[in-house]
Amino acid sequence: MSNDELHTALRGASSASSAPSDLSGAKAHGPAPADPHGDLGAALDVEAFTAAIENFNRFYIRLPVLEKLPFTTLSVLDTLAFGGSPRRLTELTKTEQVSQPGITQLVTRLERDGLLERRPDPTDGRAVLVHITDAGREIIRSRRADRSRHLRPLVEQLTPQERRSLTDALPALARLAELGRGQ
Repeated sequence: MSNDELHTALRGASSASSAPSDLSGAKAHGPAPADPHGDLGAALDVEAFTAAIENFNRFYIRLPVLEKLPFTTLSVLDTLAFGGSPRRLTELTKTEQVSQPGITQLVTRLERDGLLERRPDPTDGRAVLVHITDAGREIIRSRRADRSRHLRPLVEQLTPQERRSLTDALPALARLAELGRGQ
């Protein structure tokens, strides 16, 4: 995605968050819904927020990266790196939304590539636990660094107010992700 396309995407996300919208990103007319909690008198338009996140994600997942890996591979590595390692295969089928045979094949391939390893579950001799290796963690670290390298010059094109808004939103976005992982 070019800098102009990113700027358009971010502007679209910004304007989507300031007015109600449908899933297509088109703005709806009428007042924002009332805030049932009375939180500082500001209501969050969840539909506009969803549209802004989806708009950003479409751009973000397509950032050029040095190591091109399938989404499910990256998702499993990310789950184990940040969501807790080790995990049973049955847990990975739930978090990754992949069938048991599919996750078994994926883990076998990632183990062969040195990114994961299976070890016996000390609490259940019939089960195995999947652990991420240092090489698997390096893939995740490298991809994050690569994406940061691409994002930095684009973020620098934002106004100081836009950068401050993103900074102010970071704790809430981190908490939202934490709540989502707990479901």
